[in-house]
Formats: sequence, structure tokens, C-alpha cells
Amino acid sequence: MSRFDLKPKVEELRRQGKSLKDIVNAVGISKSTASLWCREITLSKEQKYLLHKKMIEGGHAGRLKGAAANHEKRLMEERRAGTEAGKLVKSMSNRDRLSAGIALYWAEGSKARSTGGFLFVNSDPVMIRFMYDWLADDLKVRKSDFYVHISINQIHKPRIEKVLKFWADLLDLPRNQFVKPFYMKVVQKKIYANHDKYYGVCRLGVRRSAFLKYKVLAMIEILKAEVAQAVGAVVS
Repeated sequence: MSRFDLKPKVEELRRQGKSLKDIVNAVGISKSTASLWCREITLSKEQKYLLHKKMIEGGHAGRLKGAAANHEKRLMEERRAGTEAGKLVKSMSNRDRLSAGIALYWAEGSKARSTGGFLFVNSDPVMIRFMYDWLADDLKVRKSDFYVHISINQIHKPRIEKVLKFWADLLDLPRNQFVKPFYMKVVQKKIYANHDKYYGVCRLGVRRSAFLKYKVLAMIEILKAEVAQAVGAVVS
């Protein structure tokens, strides 16, 4: 069958509402030829609607396939990155641990020299526990000198006992070392999915800790100087 003998079949398929892509696959001609042969054929509104719907569904399926491929690629990259990170970090030395505590206070601690003592603020339980252990083990802060102040939105007031128990268990501190919670008055119109697992912002402080704070601030300056030297910066 010659190429032009296929034209009636192509036209018939088009009248049936087939897409140019379907016609190309069924007959085996180029898309430009199919388009040329079918240009005089007018599709009904229903046929146009069905073709448009099919195109959208096909695009959606393609996007889903692409998203799945990207997701798998990301997981592979995360696993590879995790393996390489493990090789780099290995076990934390005393120097690493000391530097980590200094850097965390540099980022999240109270650094005003004129007011207050040592105060570290964060909502991440792992970070708060690390700072507690760092103070107790590395800087020899006594357990009885710690105090905890929780800030949380007033919407969580009915579950405050659960919130306080969470932090008390995490830090293994008695409740008499907890300051009265502070309730933020901002009105939340939306109840978030993690409502029952949110425990507010923890302010971990140390009583009579002016000297401790000055010592940590001095360590921050030493660390800053080392970092500046490493990048060739000038420390004023």
C-alpha cells in the first residue's frame, strides 16, 4: 500500500475523533503528513473536548511519573549524602563537642553583656538536650542551678501539664525548677496538624551565671577569630 493510499484511513480516523498522535501510531506516517491530510476535517465540540481532556490526563500522568522519578533520585542522593556525612563526622571528639556548644550559643543564646545570665532559647528538643548536657558535662554546671521557662501560645493552655512534663522528662529536672509558663496572646485561627505534639519554646537558663555567660562569650570570640583566620578575614 502506497503512502497516499493511507490517506482515506487517516481521514476516517480523524473523523472518529482520534488525535494526530494516535493516527501517527496507528498508520505509521509522520505527524506533519497526518496534520496536512486532516486539516480540512472539522471535529465536533464533543470530540475536541475529549481530545483536550485526554491531553490533560496524559500530561498529568507524565507529571506524576516525573515526580516519582525525582523523588527516587532525591532519596538516592540523601542516602549517598548520609553515607559521606557519616564518614566525615565519625565519632565526636571533646573538641568537636565543645565547639558545637559554643557555636549553638553563638547562634541561639543570649549575648547581651549588660543584662541577665546564661540563657539558651530554642524549640528543638534535641538542641535543648544537647545544650543541657554540654553545660552539665563540659562546663560542670550543677543540676540544681538550671531553670526552665516555657513560652507557648495560649491555645495550648489546656494541655500545659503535658507540655511541662515533656520538658521535665527530657531534661530530668524537677518541676520546682520550672518558671511559670508564659502564654503568648497571638490568636491562632488555624489548628495545625502537630498541635498535640508541639511543646513551645524552651528557655534553658542557669542561675547566678554571669561568669559562665562571660566565659562562653569569650569562647565565642576565640571561635570567631579562628573562623575568621580560616577564611582570611580581618577581626576588628
